Amino acid sequence: MARAIILLLDSFGIGGAPDAEQFGDSGANTLGHIAEQCAAGLANREGLREGPLSLPNLTSLGLVQAARLATGITPSGMDDTIQPIGLYACATEVSQGKDTPSGHWEIAGVPVPFEWGYFPKGEETFPPELLEQIYEIGNLPGSLANRHASGTTIIAEFGEEHIRSGKPIFYTSADSVFQIAAHENYFGLDRLYDLCTGVRKLVDPLNIGRVIARPFVGETPEDFQRTGNRRDYSVLPPEPTLLDRAVKDGRMVIAVGKISDIYAHQGISEMRKADGNEALFETTLTAMEDAGEGDMVFTNFVDFDMHYGHRRDVAGYAAALERFDERLPEIARRLKRDDLVVITADHGCDPTWRGNDHTRERVPVLCFGSAVSAGPAGIRDTFADIGESVAVHLGLPPGPHGRSFI
Repeated sequence: MARAIILLLDSFGIGGAPDAEQFGDSGANTLGHIAEQCAAGLANREGLREGPLSLPNLTSLGLVQAARLATGITPSGMDDTIQPIGLYACATEVSQGKDTPSGHWEIAGVPVPFEWGYFPKGEETFPPELLEQIYEIGNLPGSLANRHASGTTIIAEFGEEHIRSGKPIFYTSADSVFQIAAHENYFGLDRLYDLCTGVRKLVDPLNIGRVIARPFVGETPEDFQRTGNRRDYSVLPPEPTLLDRAVKDGRMVIAVGKISDIYAHQGISEMRKADGNEALFETTLTAMEDAGEGDMVFTNFVDFDMHYGHRRDVAGYAAALERFDERLPEIARRLKRDDLVVITADHGCDPTWRGNDHTRERVPVLCFGSAVSAGPAGIRDTFADIGESVAVHLGLPPGPHGRSFI
């Protein structure tokens, strides 16, 4: 019986979303703009990387052709003459948001047909009555920030005051999120988790997708650093996902990174946390060794989004892609007969774009393993086609959304 390994490069969009204009993202293209700046010599960084974007393994799987399907344009400096050895496609999101849960749930066969709740921009983004409820359940003297902000910037700005006052830092973004930053030592990690659990219940009536615990350490703005103890408190998917179907059928689903949090711990057999892309890669390799016939390994490589996309760090993003590409053969060497590997993304986060939020884009779908034949699978009308293809590969019951391309 076959196995499936899904490698999700968080935010690695390839442009071309037909509804991008509705999100203010017409022209956004994470891969395209990174490649453009690399080819122009604008993404060089001493000791990190230089020159055109070099992704030979992803290119051999059809990344360039998938990007051209998405936009009609070949990414700058990338070779479009190589005949792909993998199955390639691009996929269009039909969910109403460009957020993490929507993208992941749709990949697992469950598009999100409803609008999330959002907090408006402004100096006081959170409703006063909500804040008062949070202060009461958390026994808090108040809170700091209470606005749209970048996570690293808000910690630098309010971290010292947080330590002095004991007030947690509340902030949000263009996503449907309520984020709480607090110091692991001065505030306490367990206390932060308990607070987020309580806030999760309070924001349910507002249809907020996630409450996120953002712990950090350090003593001054110069050395404040977020840790790997982040935790996401998501609402439940509106329908059973591919992961639920797999577990119900007796398969093991090994969730690496923040996958378990995103699916609200439903349809997960084992949760394996790791901090950073390198550790996530190592954990994925171990999970592949442990996965048996008919099982699934699902990894989210969060650094692309968290460290480079949101921070608009083109050179860092390019270097992270090149490092992932360099290590990709390690995945191939651990494959068993009839295994399927799917490389994809959940949305875009173009590091050249205005602001620091996600961007509405199509995503690549690159598949390899002896179970699939090389060649194009076209432009997929929904991310759900990915989940349905994995379901067919694993011999699982079909879901109501999407159709298989294998």
